[in-house]
Amino acid sequence: MMSIADYPIISADSHITEHPSTYVDYIDPAWRDKAPKMVNSEQKGDLFIIDGMSRPIAMGLVAAAGKDAEELAEAGVKFDELHRSGWDPKARIADQRKDGVAAEVIYPTVGMMICNHKDFDYKKACFDAYNRWIAEYCAEDPNRLLGCGQTAMRSPGEGVADIRAIHAAGLRGVMMPGDPALEDYDSEIYNPVWETAIELGIPLSFHILTMKNAQTRGPRINTFLSIIRGNQDIMGTLIFGGVFERYPELKVVCVEADAGWIPHYLYRMDHAYKRHRNWLAPGISLSRLPSEYFSENIYATFQDDWVAFKSVNEMNWRRLLWANDFPHSDSTWPWSQQMLAEHTRHLTSEQTRAILCDNVADLYNIDITTLESAA
Repeated sequence: MMSIADYPIISADSHITEHPSTYVDYIDPAWRDKAPKMVNSEQKGDLFIIDGMSRPIAMGLVAAAGKDAEELAEAGVKFDELHRSGWDPKARIADQRKDGVAAEVIYPTVGMMICNHKDFDYKKACFDAYNRWIAEYCAEDPNRLLGCGQTAMRSPGEGVADIRAIHAAGLRGVMMPGDPALEDYDSEIYNPVWETAIELGIPLSFHILTMKNAQTRGPRINTFLSIIRGNQDIMGTLIFGGVFERYPELKVVCVEADAGWIPHYLYRMDHAYKRHRNWLAPGISLSRLPSEYFSENIYATFQDDWVAFKSVNEMNWRRLLWANDFPHSDSTWPWSQQMLAEHTRHLTSEQTRAILCDNVADLYNIDITTLESAA
């Protein structure tokens, strides 16, 4: 696949498909009997069974990139039918090249769902196992495979230790659970977490589907429209809770929640603050408008959100990060170049390069020259 650009295009949100051995082989032995494992169902295909979660994770949509809509099915798919590059890093580079992508920031799949597990001790064991596995996966080519580790955030002190361990393992970011074990993220007990992320220069990410969402009305397809709400709630919590007021250098990534909604959200936050700032919690004082914190401290990833591409001048496009979401069913792989050619044609060359390359490279300290020489 020929790239539309003469510079490396980087996906800010891609995924792996955990191998059946990811948790069983890498988890602390004390948890091995309860480790997430894959089983085969004659009717539903291969499934990841998570101890303590009633609904198993079917493989049909987690690696359906490139399939037509008519082919998509949640169940009935076997692991050996999935994109090998989801768990084999040697195969990953070929799939990157097929999509015209030079590197990817990589998130979990099963681990994303485990964020919603009620047992934080179990989550801690699973995430430690995942971090060991993804560090080995990315070590195959650390310039092109940029992994994000996970923390259960059982306590701020443990969160700090997890962030340091993730950084020491060579991973590029930290995937935060949407719901921590103790108080919410606007509490000052998390100040050491923010301070550690700033000290190490490591971005903290909040991915869709990793937090409790409000109940959705209507048919099942309506739930697809609701999944960005949890991310919006967290961004508002950080802003109105004064986190960015206290830590203006903190960098947070709002992952896979689209970006076309941001201009209206900026207006809505400012409107709320101007009319109802007496609703801020006692002791919270903001020296800037809420929209200014969002525009400076929050990065947003999106795939084929044409509204976001059309609205770049209504927000800080230096904080927009394009992604292909490979290998999930929402992925633009292997058609990313065709899609980008259409959606970026009205942008300036500076804006296009920023959204496809420079913004994510600056955020994750990616050496673009190394990617260019490897092309």
